[in-house]
Amino acid sequence: MTDAKLPENVELLRTRVFIERDRVFSVSGNDYPHQYPGINNAWDLETFIKNFNIKIIRMSQHSIEFDLMGVDASIANAFRRILVAEVPTMAIEKVYVMNNTSIIQDEVLAHRLGLIPILADPFTFDYKTEEDGPTDLNTVVFKLKAKCERNPNAAADETDPLKIYNNANVYSSDLIWEPKGDQAEKFKDTPIRPVHSDILIAKLRPGQEIDMELHCYKGQGRTHAKWSPVATASYRLLPEITILKPIVGDDAYKFKECFAPGVIEVVKQKGEMVAKVVDARKDTVSREVLRHKEFQDKVRLTRVREHFIFTIETTGIIPAQDLFGMAVNVLIEKIKTIQPALVQATSAA
Repeated sequence: MTDAKLPENVELLRTRVFIERDRVFSVSGNDYPHQYPGINNAWDLETFIKNFNIKIIRMSQHSIEFDLMGVDASIANAFRRILVAEVPTMAIEKVYVMNNTSIIQDEVLAHRLGLIPILADPFTFDYKTEEDGPTDLNTVVFKLKAKCERNPNAAADETDPLKIYNNANVYSSDLIWEPKGDQAEKFKDTPIRPVHSDILIAKLRPGQEIDMELHCYKGQGRTHAKWSPVATASYRLLPEITILKPIVGDDAYKFKECFAPGVIEVVKQKGEMVAKVVDARKDTVSREVLRHKEFQDKVRLTRVREHFIFTIETTGIIPAQDLFGMAVNVLIEKIKTIQPALVQATSAA
């Protein structure tokens, strides 16, 4: 890229998405070579390294929020799609029903079981094909056996089913892992189990019984959502609020109320109360401020085009902080697959 600079209004169109009262415009990126006079704009590794950045904003046991900067929306969306559909996990796929006298039909119960997140490292297992038989290398086995009976020690006037009956509720904690082969030794430090022990599977009453064997296989979310390692994976562009003319007095307080809490504060400057942007990140981009004529031409709402606020919430199978790195590895493998074909196609041309 040369040292040529674009006019301010053109640079804004290049780097920002504009939010107006009745439309959103400058949505599509146009950073391709020779789009602007005097600017090459061809992709350059050094320029990419300079602009690219990841900043972790918050992280908890089950979620992470970070800023992904310096990449196109297509790349951000590729990571999101990979997180949802292509990072593998283990999930219940086959349910062998020996007995089920609960009110839940076999197929509905099997579907409920399949959606229970299973805490097992998917990278220690192989994918199982239709031709393969179940082995300790591709299958995890659980047993589910529960029978409801009356509690002989319950009080005569008791009305709580959990006290009147034994095994009135069947929870994910009732899934018992049966190690096969050397699985007991391999996973002695982290025994395979459901991520959450309190997921309600079914409710039983005296005389009702469930007896099943469950087989877990390795799979991906693009086959079925039960294999997706994320509860949510989403991103949004960083909001930007620019006050073009001072907003003072009562208007400042009204301006503040147009935004989510924490976005705008009213501060005293030179003896008068003035509205000030303190944290545009919290803005929900409701555009409420654009409805009021008194703020016309005083504020500009935009979003930074290549600054993504990424949020990942894990199902608990894989730690949230590990998921994005796994998505990057999947994308790298995809590139390695297509790169030889691309080289061959370009050399032939």
